[in-house]
Amino acid sequence: MTTSSTPAVRYDRDVDGIVTLTLDDPQAPVNTMTPGFVTALGAAVDRLEAERPELVGVILASAKQTFFAGADLFALLDVGPGDAAALFEQVETVKALLRRLERLGRPVVAAVGGSALGGGLELALACHHRIAVSDPAIEIGLPEVTLGLLPGGGGITRLVRMLGLQAALTEWLLEGPRRTPVEARAKGLVDELVADPAYLLPTAREWLLTHRDDAQAATQPWDRSGYRIPGGTPSTPALAAALPAFPAMLREQLKGAPYPAPRAILAAAVEGAQVDVDTALRIESRYFVELATGPVSRAMIQAFFVDLPSLTRSRGAAPSTVTKVAVLGAGMMGSGIAYECARRGVEVVLTDVTPEAAAKGKGYAEARLASRISRGKATAAEAETVLERIHPTTELTELTELAGCDLVIEAVTEDSAVKAQVLAAAEAHARPDALLSSNTSTLPITGLAHSVTRPADVLGLHFFSPVERMRLVEVVRGERTSPEALAAGVAFVRRLGKVPIVVRDGRGFYTSRVFGTLLSEAVALLDEGVDPVTVERAALLTGFPAPPLAIFDEVSLTLTQRIRREAVAAATAAGQPAPSAVGAETVDAMIAAGRPGRSGGAGFYDYPVGEPKKLWPGLRDRVRPGVDVPLRDIRDRYLVTMALETARCVEEGVVESAAAANIGSILGIGYPAWTGGTVAFMTGYAGGLAGFLRRCEELAAAYGERFEPSPWLTARADSGGRVV
Repeated sequence: MTTSSTPAVRYDRDVDGIVTLTLDDPQAPVNTMTPGFVTALGAAVDRLEAERPELVGVILASAKQTFFAGADLFALLDVGPGDAAALFEQVETVKALLRRLERLGRPVVAAVGGSALGGGLELALACHHRIAVSDPAIEIGLPEVTLGLLPGGGGITRLVRMLGLQAALTEWLLEGPRRTPVEARAKGLVDELVADPAYLLPTAREWLLTHRDDAQAATQPWDRSGYRIPGGTPSTPALAAALPAFPAMLREQLKGAPYPAPRAILAAAVEGAQVDVDTALRIESRYFVELATGPVSRAMIQAFFVDLPSLTRSRGAAPSTVTKVAVLGAGMMGSGIAYECARRGVEVVLTDVTPEAAAKGKGYAEARLASRISRGKATAAEAETVLERIHPTTELTELTELAGCDLVIEAVTEDSAVKAQVLAAAEAHARPDALLSSNTSTLPITGLAHSVTRPADVLGLHFFSPVERMRLVEVVRGERTSPEALAAGVAFVRRLGKVPIVVRDGRGFYTSRVFGTLLSEAVALLDEGVDPVTVERAALLTGFPAPPLAIFDEVSLTLTQRIRREAVAAATAAGQPAPSAVGAETVDAMIAAGRPGRSGGAGFYDYPVGEPKKLWPGLRDRVRPGVDVPLRDIRDRYLVTMALETARCVEEGVVESAAAANIGSILGIGYPAWTGGTVAFMTGYAGGLAGFLRRCEELAAAYGERFEPSPWLTARADSGGRVV
């Protein structure tokens, strides 16, 4: 056997003429498309071509835990419009190497022993055969669209030619799903599975030896004479008839929001399907460069590749030691929290005031698990194990079940007196060192801590609804919360697979404060005479996941009224100015008219039985003839009012990092992901923070002083342009 090495690709040729290219960047824990890797791969391909007459085949394998991680996203953060030409050449260089590999004239096998996402899967697609370990922890997919990008290493071009235009777009490209190897095989991207990593390379060698004399095994289908794209090209009559549905589907999916990546993916796929492979690859490169040098991909990469991992991982942090949790309240939130705890192996005591209510809370978990079984995501035995961890009970003050609970999560009605009462009762029955937490979304934790004897062990764990789908949890630090309690709370949230953001105590904390400004602004627009359909549609066009008046109904007008009144009372008692009451008069009038929200059967919407909800016609009485608020202003008012409230939270120390503010706004309250989050929206605005402040002044002049930036924020623009 002869062996040589390069910085990132090892070249090993055995006595049978099989070369194993082992991807192993010595400078990083994962393999990425760095300049060093590209150079190493180029040298390996040069040698393969030189030794081709002596070769039987090639295996691409990885020495890392993952197969290949794709593009160097950190490098893309520094790319701007002025770098377009250089980036285009870099992308084309990589594609030329992959084309040389797949046209080597010898079969190439991808031995996928770890996750292959983005460029990793594109590297595997350039091989003639793909073998993967059937480990459900391995992820395979092209998730570039979730970062504002498209697969720029040939992923679009090859998938369209492998699967056909429709399947490639709907099953892999437009939404960027991550699938297990078993699922990827069923969808046509993996050819063969092995049960154990130890079988991976032997299976690859066996396939190469079996196909050593098979000329077709060494060519891609699209490089063979007579090849046709499955389902046809856009000029094929059947596909041409269906093609107009694709833009319509995309409009429905995006609701008009300004996400350029899905549109570019659709364009690259359709245009590329009409030309030869190499031209299609170049078309793909041009669209990739256009996205990569734009502001949206930069914002989304920062949010989801940099900010999000910084919150979910912490080097050196102790893992959670919680084994048994008491969840107080078996309503929607308590039931969801109990289910998520049980899914992660934690025993749960689920309490409510009646046996029926507590049992109903466990029934919530039963329904969720039944759904998972029906979708093949869990077995009946696995579901039973989860259900056995949930113990519904009642009569909190007489409990013995709470003995041994090392964490209490209060999830009763949003009433400070009730919450204080159940926390005090739970403290008396749980472990003497148990962590005591509240799921309140607005009530100050410091006040609730007065009800117990160990205020240092009290903190907020604000989950979002529905708990099983919402990844964010606000970990709220009260005035007397100890560092140990805070660290334990963060560790527990991570154990649940959630994303923790630490915020300082204060009414509404971070997310509820910021979210409230969106709802208030929607009502303010109504009061100004903007048509309610425009109020709702403008939010969707901006990228919010749901229209604000509809959300207001779900939240409940009465709840927001109570929260507002409590905030006013607290401010008055502290001798402080009352908080902003934008839209409050309309909310009070709606409640007085018997329209408190969806739970009351009527709100900004009507809820006819058996029919979709409809905007209440009475809202049109507020539309004034001749009112013309430009759509751009409406969209910016939504974004700016939430950003300004974020700035106030930073100024007051409620939130202390840009990562927490950005991810909290996206995952917790639906701030449009294309912005990168509330802080990123301010600093990434055209002209930077100074440009954002100029826009604030324009809105303030036209719509009111609430859009005036604070002196603190103005000073930030003069001292480097960073908010936090």
